[in-house]
Amino acid sequence: MLVCIPQVLNAEQVAYCRARMAEADWVDGRVTAGAQSATVKYNSQLPENSPIAQALGDLILDALVQSPTFISAALPLKIFPPLFNRYENGGHFGVHVDNAIRHVAGTLVRVRTDLSVTLFLTEPEEYEGGELVIEDTYGTQAIKLAAGALVLYPSSSLHRVEPVTHGARISSFFWLQSMVRDNADRALLYDLDQSIQTLANEKGLGDAHVLRLSGIYHNLIRRWADT
Repeated sequence: MLVCIPQVLNAEQVAYCRARMAEADWVDGRVTAGAQSATVKYNSQLPENSPIAQALGDLILDALVQSPTFISAALPLKIFPPLFNRYENGGHFGVHVDNAIRHVAGTLVRVRTDLSVTLFLTEPEEYEGGELVIEDTYGTQAIKLAAGALVLYPSSSLHRVEPVTHGARISSFFWLQSMVRDNADRALLYDLDQSIQTLANEKGLGDAHVLRLSGIYHNLIRRWADT
């Protein structure tokens, strides 16, 4: 399941992130790559322990909590602290698959990467190239979203970032462990939840059909969720 969510950050939040990142020191992006990924990764990123990266990561996490669509699609249990990268001057990331487990630096926390997230922080017209190309069940999709929007997709997907031939593509990227491990189960729950929300808007929360479907949804969560 691939889900694009607009306006996770508003224009003021995006501008704030961009201004803070302009003050920061960037390092070679291969510092967080696995053995295979490091051979095809050409970008820069903020260090994980950068105070600026940590502050902006907290801002993003706060915004995610306020996004019903994100919560519905991801059903997050653990979220790896957001990282930040920049592609420019031909920078790209060749075809790869994300590591299955991510260790949060300086802690004992490990996150199973069920879902990968890219949150765009530059507008599409600010750079050429840089599409996030994801191979999923429905074929290959090229993603290039407005600043403040994000794409959520299975971490098991093969994906790449096309070369940036002009300008700079800046984004946040991170992974999460969902309460529901199986992608097909999670997609079913997302579709059911979206249908319930639509019906509730039409009929009201007290409608008998809304209540029955809500019960089915929560009973499926009980059956499938890790906590």
